[in-house]
Amino acid sequence: MVSFNPATDIPSLDGKVILVTGGNTGLGKQTIEYLAAHSPARIYLAARTESKATAAIRDIQSSVPNAVIEYLPLDLTSFASIAAAASTFKARETRLDILINNAGIMMTPYSLTQEGYEIQFGTNHIGHALLTKLLLPVLLSTAEQPGADVRVVNLSSLGHRFAPSGGIIWDQAALEKQYTNRRYGQSKLANILFTNEFAARYPSITSVSIHPGVIITDLYTSVSANPLVKFAVWIYGSLFRFLPGHFLDTKGGALNQTWAAVAPKEEVENGALYFPVGKKNGGSAYARDQGLAKKLWEWTEEELGKHGY
Repeated sequence: MVSFNPATDIPSLDGKVILVTGGNTGLGKQTIEYLAAHSPARIYLAARTESKATAAIRDIQSSVPNAVIEYLPLDLTSFASIAAAASTFKARETRLDILINNAGIMMTPYSLTQEGYEIQFGTNHIGHALLTKLLLPVLLSTAEQPGADVRVVNLSSLGHRFAPSGGIIWDQAALEKQYTNRRYGQSKLANILFTNEFAARYPSITSVSIHPGVIITDLYTSVSANPLVKFAVWIYGSLFRFLPGHFLDTKGGALNQTWAAVAPKEEVENGALYFPVGKKNGGSAYARDQGLAKKLWEWTEEELGKHGY
């Protein structure tokens, strides 16, 4: 496990532009606060609800008064919203140094995104895949600049081990028959597989997936009101709460993704999965399946293409 203190170990971020999805609460908000203290040019806080985002920005700026943070409207369940967010960003910026795909949902009842994808898979994987694709030209052009160090950090989970048999169920309607933890596991597995393939295709960008640890308060309050589901999440958290590096609060939970975004480039392996903090982990057998990673990438590209992306 790497020793990492955000106050002293984050280098100067002068001139860098950063985008964090789901930055209005929890790990995303804490990550922005950590990064904002080191003078980036701008941080974009991407979230659905403007009132919550602006409240989070005010809160962060109370701790970091000079932080330059802008709200970016983003609903990951809507391709139109994702496209609008990417368009707004590209109209304002010519560079993107750090993209942290942090937003996500966990163990929700079965429902569909606006384009008809299972809500967890659609939000956690497909929505972020589209956002990353639309921002890719800016990421690549930034990577070409002298001294550039471009990062894409994808928030996965130890819960990727809950993925169903075969790893990925492509039929979105068939996912309704799976338990919600299986659907969640599939979405988090997809985050790892997408990272692996992205790293292979775009080596000029350092792309990693991370498991933040188990933050029981966030997990427990964000899931369905179904008491059985909440109990299952509590059990899940309890199983891993005493593992080294598995933190129980937001400040600790945000360390791994912050580390992945700013650690010296030679210490971060492109395409790797990291457990907290900075500890490389192979993940499940499905997570290491390069054929499955390629198949997911091609399937995702085909699905995005059906909608004009």
